[in-house]
Amino acid sequence: MIGPELIGTAVIALGLLFALTYWFGRRIDNYSVVDVVWSYAFAALAVFYALAAEGWWVRRLVIAGMVVTWSLRLGTHLLHRVRSHHPAEDGRYGEMRERWQANLGRKMFSFFQLQAVSVVVLGLPFLFAVINPVANLGWWEIAGVTLWLIAWTGETVADAQLAKFKRAPANRGRVCNVGLWCYSRHPNYFCEWLIWVGVFLVGSSAVWGWIGIIAPASILYLLLKVTGVPPTEAQALRSKGDAYRRYQATTNVFFPGPSRALR
Repeated sequence: MIGPELIGTAVIALGLLFALTYWFGRRIDNYSVVDVVWSYAFAALAVFYALAAEGWWVRRLVIAGMVVTWSLRLGTHLLHRVRSHHPAEDGRYGEMRERWQANLGRKMFSFFQLQAVSVVVLGLPFLFAVINPVANLGWWEIAGVTLWLIAWTGETVADAQLAKFKRAPANRGRVCNVGLWCYSRHPNYFCEWLIWVGVFLVGSSAVWGWIGIIAPASILYLLLKVTGVPPTEAQALRSKGDAYRRYQATTNVFFPGPSRALR
């Protein structure tokens, strides 16, 4: 299949998937399930592209392996979180319920369909990679795979450090500032963004591959301005107060750097 056919098929299939997700979320009265499906959907998209495209088989295998590994890890992490909190929803969906209460069903369904579209748009680097017929990996692609490996490891380590810190009873109410968390207030988000930069680099060598920059650019905007840093920081300030304000004063918000002394 060629690029436009792959995109068309993906849009239809994902639209149906997220319609079913909306029905399920409404049935259990918990719309947080869309986050889980959104994460897993990237694995399904990457496998579909890799099997249906006609690019060099090694590159198709590489990009599918990268995306599936990342997608399954994130999706499973979110699945455990949603299950452990159910029937409570993520705060974002509670806010949506309040804003959209006059026409909740239609607006929430449209939001779920927007998630389907976002998977296809963010998946453009996957598409460019799988349709690239060049039978070797260039330096940019090798750099992308290397960056992805470093970033995936960093995100895994950051999440493990945070989980270990939270498990210790003595740390209740305290701010995690150990390991990678002493260089950035959100090292997991930073590594998440680098993962997408790595994926973009693998797809960038294809004709029109530069268009895939939309993926890491969008992820960076979302992490810094929408669903990543802002709500996480707001919640931390509510729960930890002055301790988190001191952490903000001494530690970079996103890009890692040395800790600063309080003035």
